[in-house]
Amino acid sequence: MANEEQNTPPKGLFERKPWLSKALRVLVVLALIGAALFWWQYRKYENTDDAQVDGHIYPISARVSGHVVKVNFEDGEFVKAGTVLVEIDSRDYQVAVARAKADYMDATAGSQAAQFNVPISQVGSSSQIQSAESGVLNAEAGVTAATKQVEEAEARLTQAQANAKLANADLARYATLVGKKEISQQLYDQASAASTSANATVTAAAASVRSAQEVVKQARARLAQAHALLANAKITPKQIAATEARARAGEAQAARSKAVLEQAELNLSYTKIVAPVDGIVGNRSAQVGQNVQVGQEMLSIVPLNDVWVTANFKETQLEHMRPGQHVEIEVDAIGGKKIRGTVTSVGGATGARFSLLPPENATGNYVKVVQRVPVRIDFDDRNKSDFNQDGRLRPGLSVIPDVRVR
Repeated sequence: MANEEQNTPPKGLFERKPWLSKALRVLVVLALIGAALFWWQYRKYENTDDAQVDGHIYPISARVSGHVVKVNFEDGEFVKAGTVLVEIDSRDYQVAVARAKADYMDATAGSQAAQFNVPISQVGSSSQIQSAESGVLNAEAGVTAATKQVEEAEARLTQAQANAKLANADLARYATLVGKKEISQQLYDQASAASTSANATVTAAAASVRSAQEVVKQARARLAQAHALLANAKITPKQIAATEARARAGEAQAARSKAVLEQAELNLSYTKIVAPVDGIVGNRSAQVGQNVQVGQEMLSIVPLNDVWVTANFKETQLEHMRPGQHVEIEVDAIGGKKIRGTVTSVGGATGARFSLLPPENATGNYVKVVQRVPVRIDFDDRNKSDFNQDGRLRPGLSVIPDVRVR
């Protein structure tokens, strides 16, 4: 019996403890179930460690050239929008404003004077034309009257000549008769006196005709002068147009001077460089005593209240990724705490296409490389305000986003 017991092999662990085999089977089944559940859950998410907090960085540059006299902030300091960051010597620009203001006042005064001349010219032109037209009418009436006087004088001259002719004929007959003693000397003397008087009347009538003709000449000269005055008066509308043009030119000069003044005032205001947004000062290069030029960058401002995540997902991860999907963002800078967010947009091209020197696959030997596409993820406003009260979310920080794609 002892030999039989010695020849019997010892029992194994599972034979001695049959419950252990059952427990191991249960553990294997549970592990498989857990692995299946983990795989099922894991396939609902896509994540990447190639992601960082992103945001706008505002470069602050000079809009006028000049000498820096004051820099009010250092790197890392927080500034409010509208705060003066850098001051440039403004004395040259103050002088330019004073000069521009004087030029504007001079141009405004000249424009006002030109405007005052317009109604005066208009009234004077109307009166001058009316007066010239009246002068023409009066001169024409004078010519007509003088012509009538000439006609009357010529009629009297004709009558006087006829009377003189008759008196001279009577005198000749009486001279023959008085020589024959057929009439008295008294009759002859009367005829002689009548002839002399008639000839004198002819002479006077001829003088009257010449005088009337001179009057006609004078009246016609006055008419010609009146026509000249009327023609000159009719030119005054063009003079008014010239006056109005000078007034408009004065207005344009005043507007141009005003624009120069406004530009000078703007340049003066540019000597105080202010912060456009709330944020942190960084990359400061401006120093007191430095001469800056237009467009020269002096510092940057990083607003901490406008940040998001740029995650570079592989192209193989984008099949089910869409805008509006929920994201959990793990931020290293706040102890790995997670912040909720939302996919806002998927980039229009791969990051390689946006690089300075994009690859050209048509040249050389081609090796397929999995490309990455930038995806923008915005923080939920409530979560961002909770975690970013002290500005811990800053551009460039590393994050790990988990996007639920199913």
